[in-house]
Amino acid sequence: MDEDKRLEEELKELRQVPIDENDRKKKKSRRSRKKTAKRRGFPFAAVFMALVVGVLAGLGGGYYVWGWERPYTVDLKAVEVPDWVKQEFIRKNIFSRPDVSRRKINNIVLHYVANPGSSAEGNRNYFDSLADQDSQKGGTSTSSHFIVGLEGEVIQCIPTNEIAYANAPRNEDTLSIEVCHPDDTGKYSDATYESVVRLTAWLCTQLKLKSSDVVRHYDINGKLCPKYYVEHEEEWKQLRKDIDAAMKEL
Repeated sequence: MDEDKRLEEELKELRQVPIDENDRKKKKSRRSRKKTAKRRGFPFAAVFMALVVGVLAGLGGGYYVWGWERPYTVDLKAVEVPDWVKQEFIRKNIFSRPDVSRRKINNIVLHYVANPGSSAEGNRNYFDSLADQDSQKGGTSTSSHFIVGLEGEVIQCIPTNEIAYANAPRNEDTLSIEVCHPDDTGKYSDATYESVVRLTAWLCTQLKLKSSDVVRHYDINGKLCPKYYVEHEEEWKQLRKDIDAAMKEL
């Protein structure tokens, strides 16, 4: 009987070994799966941050990618000229002052009149005379918001909140300054140069623009204008620097 009991106990132990081993393997497998699941858990924090960054970037980049426009805070009707600018508005007409309002200005465009020795008053009167053309037959269309003369005098021909015919195809969001010059080189005289810098710096502060927003007619449509400052790039860069310096003094 003792021998039988002993054998029975041994058999019982032998039967329990694989069961315990299987339990151990199953528990180990479950622990392994839990660790793996923890490591592979859904990265909620990372995804949330990515969404936030994406939304913010979209709001900024959307101005360019989707054509949204940043708010424009300048009231063009409220822009006043200093007392050294003479206002002589030309007549409203379809050829030089179409009386078309606009709500923003993104660039100031410098020109040269391409008529050596002509005065600011003479160029202003030419723009005004275009109103006498027969609208049924067509005619010449050109104008400018401001003209700077040979002695540094400044005339305003068109209000800043209206378009002028000077910077096609950007008439709707640019402001034009025609500049007189003494000879065919197109280089501004010293007095003219000083007034161009002064006027442009003042306009930049009024319109919340930077000196980098001052461009040449050439930069708008490739025309050789203002001639001297297209042919002499370093002189153009210096003009911009002088405008920037003048803005800091205002």
